[in-house]
Amino acid sequence: MDFWISAYELVERLKSDLKASEVVEMYLERIKELNPKINAFITINENAVKEAKEVEKELGKEDKPLAGLPIAVKDNVETKGIRTTYASKFYENYVPQEDAVIIERLKKAGAVIVGKTNLPELGLIAYTDNPLFGPTRNPWDLERTVGGSSGGSAAAVAAGMIPVATGNDGGGSIRIPAAFCNLFGLKPSFGRIPCHPSMPIFIGLHSEGFLTRYVEDTALLLDLTAGRDERDMHSLPKHLSYVEAIKDPVDGLKIAFSPNLGYAVVDPEVEGIVRNAVSKLEKFGEVEEIDINVPSLEMELVTKVVLEVTTMMGDRMEEWKKITYPPYLGFMALAESLSYKEYIKIEERKMELWKALKQVFQDYDFLVTPTVAVPPFKLGDIGVSEIDGKPVTPLAWMPFTYPFNFTQQPAASLPAGFTKDGLPVGMQILGKHFRDADVLRVSKAYQDISPWQEARPFD
Repeated sequence: MDFWISAYELVERLKSDLKASEVVEMYLERIKELNPKINAFITINENAVKEAKEVEKELGKEDKPLAGLPIAVKDNVETKGIRTTYASKFYENYVPQEDAVIIERLKKAGAVIVGKTNLPELGLIAYTDNPLFGPTRNPWDLERTVGGSSGGSAAAVAAGMIPVATGNDGGGSIRIPAAFCNLFGLKPSFGRIPCHPSMPIFIGLHSEGFLTRYVEDTALLLDLTAGRDERDMHSLPKHLSYVEAIKDPVDGLKIAFSPNLGYAVVDPEVEGIVRNAVSKLEKFGEVEEIDINVPSLEMELVTKVVLEVTTMMGDRMEEWKKITYPPYLGFMALAESLSYKEYIKIEERKMELWKALKQVFQDYDFLVTPTVAVPPFKLGDIGVSEIDGKPVTPLAWMPFTYPFNFTQQPAASLPAGFTKDGLPVGMQILGKHFRDADVLRVSKAYQDISPWQEARPFD
């Protein structure tokens, strides 16, 4: 079997000529071979083959639209009976008693969880490393990062260890590793997939989603996981099929392109690659480069996360400091200089951001930017200190993702090309509020004229 098969095609074959248990066994062998080099998986589901055989027995008796599809799950998503560590020593031996909503729905549809994937501790930064399991390596260059925080999921899919994996995105955590690993990654609208249970961090920013090689795979999984659940009061009702939506023709679009949002410093090679990718969208309508001055909410993101984490830790804060990922200590020291006045001011800054963006979405259907300002950087660094010879702030390498967590809009990263060193670069497509189907549709149209799946880190 081809390990690079789309999930969409694999599901069809699982319904006809392939057995789920045999497919799961093949992926487990692939993981055994490659994971020691990459460190994408941190826990393997010992019952995966058994569960696949149970799905086989149920096929034909009840509706199992995923028919035993193997999936990986980011290890901050709770899985009943399977260790969920959040990559933190605090949760090293935690085994949940219930599944997260997204997992409930995937398992009901016939998906088989093969294992849990690596992330930065508690998913707090966009660099996948932690005190429990160490760093995840980029399949395209094992000395470079996958980004984060859904880094293990991205690496697993990029290396062909699994066809699809779950991720989540509170500031770019699906889109950044998608860009760094030559994958498709959609951050759905806030509330599109119910989020329960969850930690009280990235409040109002966090979206569940997937890392896939094909747009249609994300559409398929979104069809089966989107929709209202009363356990998440922010969850949205489902009104349409995303699989059907991406079949509609795409033309007559008005697309705005901003290479920098008015404040970002971008690596020239990255900008050139994205400009070339954006030019291909002219096939579907009018593309116009615009001048826009969007306020950077970098400090607001840091303030929000730091204060939410310190509040969550409460009396355990000093204990956590002794065992946490060492780079976090600098961020946590910042908490002593912050008050809830700064936290409340974030709402005011969000309104300033939307005021700057609102006109764009009155005049255009989509806004396109680079996904990340730099190519994947070396392991051991949790960012870069300069871009294009200019000193930059700690989050300046990821300026394009977190603003749209604050606005809660759907946004996707698509592979745009490769640097001269063979490193992946991503292009971000941002849609109007609740128009996830439109983002998927234009992403599929771009995939049709500029497919990226034949490029593989190794085979």
